[in-house]
Amino acid sequence: MKRVHVAAAVIRDAAGKILIARRADTQHQGGLWEFPGGKVEAGESVETALARELHEELGIVVDAARPLIKVRHDYPDKQVLLDVWEVSAFTGEPHGAEGQPLAWVTARDLTNHEFPAANQPIVAAARLPGEYLITPEGLETPALLRGMQKAIAGGIKLVQLRAPNGYDPQYRDLAVDAVGLCAGKAQLMLKGPFEWLGDFPSAGWHITAAQLRKHAAAGRPFGKDRWLAASCHNAEELSLAQQMDVDFVTLSPVQPTQTHPDAQPLGWAEAARLIEGFNRPVYLLGGVGPGERQKAWEAGAQGVAGIRAFWPEGQ
Repeated sequence: MKRVHVAAAVIRDAAGKILIARRADTQHQGGLWEFPGGKVEAGESVETALARELHEELGIVVDAARPLIKVRHDYPDKQVLLDVWEVSAFTGEPHGAEGQPLAWVTARDLTNHEFPAANQPIVAAARLPGEYLITPEGLETPALLRGMQKAIAGGIKLVQLRAPNGYDPQYRDLAVDAVGLCAGKAQLMLKGPFEWLGDFPSAGWHITAAQLRKHAAAGRPFGKDRWLAASCHNAEELSLAQQMDVDFVTLSPVQPTQTHPDAQPLGWAEAARLIEGFNRPVYLLGGVGPGERQKAWEAGAQGVAGIRAFWPEGQ
């Protein structure tokens, strides 16, 4: 069965709202919401197809776009490759040129709309930022909280409270403060045993590769209303992450790092190869920072994750 190549767009307006369209009842997956786009014709580039489809469907001209995520999905009756781009600037007023109902929704509100199964990773990618801050180790609590506060004020929207020294009571106390600090401003990802999950209902959970190996077969430890992420370093761990139905992962190390000087770096080409078959948002980690964000997008990643590269100066 030939895989149908589709160009699709996550279109954002100036306020950050996202445009979605409702599929006609007569279409494949009819009645569900989708991200606008259409089939890439033979010999056509994805950017050309996207520009053409959005002009035909919505009457807009794309001014700025970049890769967001690629999703391969097999339905019983068809195989699709969704080549999704984020459109951050356009000319014209979008309207349903083919009669399709449109809606501008907040990223948070996307989960209240029903999409085809193949679109679920796109919904996750549309809700996640391009940068993921991991807190440094070895800081006293006041300095750590000050740094977090400064980073969030500077626009960081996703924060992992790192737990390098195991699961001690001190981390739990710190997590309580971090939850308060992030409330309404950034998504906090905590680490630790699943027994702690009930104590921090607003936080997402970032599991280690060891936890992934131990628990993947049991599936998700909680519902889809909370973020679940995992640390991955190779194809086997990415496969386990898919089995566990995580929402996103970090993939590391891309380049040599000071924190793990002995770890063999993947390199950009291998990272891109691993991302290609994964179908979920991936943050590249290890020797990367804000300056590599564009390169990460071109490799198929959601963005970049880091410790020192994202930590505010002087904290």
